[in-house]
Amino acid sequence: MGLQLPPRVRRASWATMVAVGLLTLGACSSETEAQFHRWAMPANSPGTEQAVFIADLWQWAWVAALITGAVVWGLIFWVIFAYHRRSDDEIPVQTRYNLPLEIFYTIAPIMMIVVLFHATVTTQNKVLDQVDNPDRTIEVVGQQWSWTFNYSSDRDVTGGQVAYTAGTASHIPTLVLPVNETIEFKLSSPDVIHSFWIPGFLMKMDVIPGQHGEDRNSFQVTPTKEGTFKGKCAELCGVYHSRMLFDVQVVSASAYESYLKELEAKGYVADEPLLGGSDAYTQAGLEEAENETHGGTE
Repeated sequence: MGLQLPPRVRRASWATMVAVGLLTLGACSSETEAQFHRWAMPANSPGTEQAVFIADLWQWAWVAALITGAVVWGLIFWVIFAYHRRSDDEIPVQTRYNLPLEIFYTIAPIMMIVVLFHATVTTQNKVLDQVDNPDRTIEVVGQQWSWTFNYSSDRDVTGGQVAYTAGTASHIPTLVLPVNETIEFKLSSPDVIHSFWIPGFLMKMDVIPGQHGEDRNSFQVTPTKEGTFKGKCAELCGVYHSRMLFDVQVVSASAYESYLKELEAKGYVADEPLLGGSDAYTQAGLEEAENETHGGTE
């Protein structure tokens, strides 16, 4: 005989599970609720034109997963209730093979993977597409263990020099971007592989040492709303990897140029892009530099 719980115990078990589920949902914070509305996406996302494609892929992948889960769970519970044992002596019909069913659960997952693969590649191509003449170019250097941001395409604003901001493991730098303009990030590293990640932009890319000139990893974004975002390194790059944080401020074009003027007034300008702040003095990823140190902190 199979073990069967008394009806009263079964009802009590279902009631307990429902109560626990309701209490768990009721304990959610406002931020957790916001995460539900964003389909678990980061705050302020999608923050760029390109990020919209990633958000759409993410949300439709969730829809596909939920539909698949609903169908599977529905079939499981239907089988449980439709074919549960009705008699201790009854043995159900034993079916060893079901060719149509086996074909279905072989072909269906393959078709799902093909559709998701096509959607992923299409999204990747849209996100990595680049225009020939972006509005701004920022040379990003990831060094152990912080970031340096060179506003190298805005020399006309700073008297022919490159405005920069550089961080250290104890100083978090701020990257300022103009809204509704296409910005190209060119990525370089003087030491190990880092990963430049702004979660609100839904985009990250490896920063690889040894790359230089136009052969560096690069991507473009067009911020669509002003606000504050967070950035970090997404590659385990050493003992102080967790300190490789930076802030991102998306501002108006006039505020952006005013910020560059402020950097110039404070002396944070150089003849050529910096080599990685005070923690890195040589850089294979940028143009050949002088022996003197160009690093600094804001």
